[in-house]
Amino acid sequence: MIKKFLLKLSFIVFLLVNSVFAQSKINPDSIKTKMQWFADAKLGIFIHWGIYSVKGIDESWSFYNKKISHSDYMAQLKGFTASKYNPEEWAALIKESGAKYAVMTTKHHDGVALWNTKQKHYSMVKNSPAKRDLLTPFYAALDKQGIKKGAYFSLIDWSYPDYPGFTKDSTRYKVSDDPARWQRFLSFNQAQIDEVNKTFKPDLWWFDGDWEHSAEEWKTPSIRQNILKIKPEAILNGRLQGYGDYDTPEQNFPVTRPKFNWWELCMTINNNWGYQPQDTAWKTPYEIIAIFADAISNGGNMLLDIGPKEDGTIPEQEVHVLKELGKWNKKHAEAIFSTVGGLPQGHFYGPTTLSKDSTVLYLFLPGKVAGNIMVKGLKNTIKTIRVVGTSRKLEPKVVGKISWSPIPGLVFINVPEDVQDEYMTVLALELDKPLSLYQGQGGLK
Repeated sequence: MIKKFLLKLSFIVFLLVNSVFAQSKINPDSIKTKMQWFADAKLGIFIHWGIYSVKGIDESWSFYNKKISHSDYMAQLKGFTASKYNPEEWAALIKESGAKYAVMTTKHHDGVALWNTKQKHYSMVKNSPAKRDLLTPFYAALDKQGIKKGAYFSLIDWSYPDYPGFTKDSTRYKVSDDPARWQRFLSFNQAQIDEVNKTFKPDLWWFDGDWEHSAEEWKTPSIRQNILKIKPEAILNGRLQGYGDYDTPEQNFPVTRPKFNWWELCMTINNNWGYQPQDTAWKTPYEIIAIFADAISNGGNMLLDIGPKEDGTIPEQEVHVLKELGKWNKKHAEAIFSTVGGLPQGHFYGPTTLSKDSTVLYLFLPGKVAGNIMVKGLKNTIKTIRVVGTSRKLEPKVVGKISWSPIPGLVFINVPEDVQDEYMTVLALELDKPLSLYQGQGGLK
């Protein structure tokens, strides 16, 4: 009897485990295949555009944090014109930056849709002087440029009457106390996701706001399943309570390499996501390039944000950064796109990447580096050193290699001042075979 009971129990456990796995996990091989374009892309452009650009205030959070009343915030709808919106110019600028994908805010936490939603809720088409669907022409322009389409979508909707939010029409309630009301919101939310998915078929979904509810309450397995039914190859960010494909650290880049297979650093060019004229803390092209190099060195991407004005024009400081970044990306493309993360910490004092076959090591030289740089623990023989984007070649010098010891010496490379890039110089070390590193303790036993 005990033996039969244990057999039954083990079978039930087996079914439960496999059921959970099927719902919450993805086949590792299939996810790796569909994530390849993302891993190769390295750079995306984030676009925060909404009614918050009228007064130049925090997107949604300004009324949440009581800097402004909800009614005054929503009154910005009357001032949103998109009168100078040129999606073709946007797409051309994104292409020039070197970005391979772009993510548009289809709806922020304020609930204002940038497309002609069929749901009874706010949209730019029905409630603003713009009176137009802003997504259709933008995604069409991206398609023409060969840029992957990304859709930011807020799970939170603080303006919807059935969301347990913070407006005069909605009181904070527990989902368990009023499940019917919560279900009404979920139906509305899924309907809007379905509209975006069926109309635009985004290559990438960038969800936000999942922290307010659990995966069970959000029904995130269903959200994922419904998206993939229409576009199986779509990828989803990690802000879906465990049902996404990659992680999204925000503003602060990791000090050590993240353990995630795929990740993306989302970063602003000043201190805010949307247009705020009082925010003049613009990052320089060098600072953006340095942050970008650090991200790809650690195996990640960068999603660089711009915040257009209400009329659809992009601030000139952001245009300048995108153009300078694009110029640098074009010159150093071989060291950036379709590479993998580089050396572990301690081998080189700067960012690095590797060709996919690990036979070319790229060294990014931060600042105006002239004179000797050093690489530690490189077992390989260096065949050639090239200054990427130029015809110049450099010679290595190996120091401290003892004939009877298997421990490699230190590689010094003298970098002449006249080969330096305006922002960041990159060297390509062509190796005799795939990268091999010594990571021991030197001569210590």
